[in-house]
Amino acid sequence: MIYKFHEKNLDETPIGSMEIFDGELLKVILDEAKLPDGTISTREYIRHPGAVAIVPILDDGRIVLVKQYRYPLETVMWEIPAGKLDHARENPNECAARELSEETGYSAEHWRKLISIATTPGFSDEIIHLYKAWGLTAHEQHTDKDEFIDVYAFTLEEIISMIKYGHLFDSKSLCALYACGLLK
Repeated sequence: MIYKFHEKNLDETPIGSMEIFDGELLKVILDEAKLPDGTISTREYIRHPGAVAIVPILDDGRIVLVKQYRYPLETVMWEIPAGKLDHARENPNECAARELSEETGYSAEHWRKLISIATTPGFSDEIIHLYKAWGLTAHEQHTDKDEFIDVYAFTLEEIISMIKYGHLFDSKSLCALYACGLLK
């Protein structure tokens, strides 16, 4: 659960809102907001239904990662498996099980919710719910039609080396690995 805190001297009050773009992944919003000093300003931000990310741990201790091309960064990246909620009210636990299965071809007997993170609160409302999964059983990977994902398992030492040399650098993966207690 994400708690919302308010302080009169810091809160901004929306007074008007316009949707600028409505895409399959996200929406772009332009708001007018009253600032704490009474002035009016604009706020541009992205509405996102939220997402999940999973640290899948095999019985031998290796961690399952996925490798895929990330268009905005124009590079192939190593990450923990993840995916977006189908809609803002989807249960993140159910989404996590679905995404683990689709992206990696594994299902998990045991799950633990780690933390939830705000990825880029300066311009997006996206919240990613991070999980640890173990007791894995392999089956067929079944990605979405526009996803091309390779799946590999690594030791913790290999993952630490990947981080050190800049081969694994996305925030959700790093946060989840730290939240699991795997990184110090």
